[in-house]
Amino acid sequence: MSPEMLYLASTWVLPVIIAITLHEAAHGFAAYLLGDNTAWRLGRVSLNPVKHIDPFGTLLLPALLLFLRAPFLFGYAKPVPVNFSALNHPRRDMVLVAVAGPATNIVLATLAALLFHLVAFFPTEAARWLAQNLRNALIINVVLAVFNMIPLPPLDGGRVAVGLLPNFLALPLARLEPYGVMILLTLMLFAPILGAQMGVDLNIISRLISGPTDAILGVILRLTGNA
Repeated sequence: MSPEMLYLASTWVLPVIIAITLHEAAHGFAAYLLGDNTAWRLGRVSLNPVKHIDPFGTLLLPALLLFLRAPFLFGYAKPVPVNFSALNHPRRDMVLVAVAGPATNIVLATLAALLFHLVAFFPTEAARWLAQNLRNALIINVVLAVFNMIPLPPLDGGRVAVGLLPNFLALPLARLEPYGVMILLTLMLFAPILGAQMGVDLNIISRLISGPTDAILGVILRLTGNA
């Protein structure tokens, strides 16, 4: 691997691991507070990234998207186990547990934007590397939050939708969960390639998340004095 690629990787790996680790730990901690100690007992309410890393979702998939110069970077960790029936108020608390992950990512994105104000105090090369890490952390966390709120199980937005929709809509949606990851990978990786061959833009996921992502990034940058 060339020095340029190594440098590029060094500015992405840390933000991705932190974003995904805290996202999953937040799910487990929220579940613990709301009555389910499954993740706590299994050691998944942890800031140790090894507990959460999925070899494909955390490492290989982001690297592949980066290599293919995809319009967005995405990854995922091993899902935190939650026994929804053990929650104090299963339907309501399922929504709160699901929202905890994306909410944590928005907090991390805001923190990264605030830390930009400290970059000027570092030596030139260190400041450049730190600024790139913080920029990537800002983007990754917002994209991860928005992506996870797509209303398709097993994404967090799918669980929120299942918790809020009436049963006649929630039950069919919940049944999609075993196929959710395959649907997402098809839309992210294969649909754009097929669309390019047909002369049609099938970057459905990118179009779906780009508007909310840009809006949230704009709000965070304004609130933190970076706009």
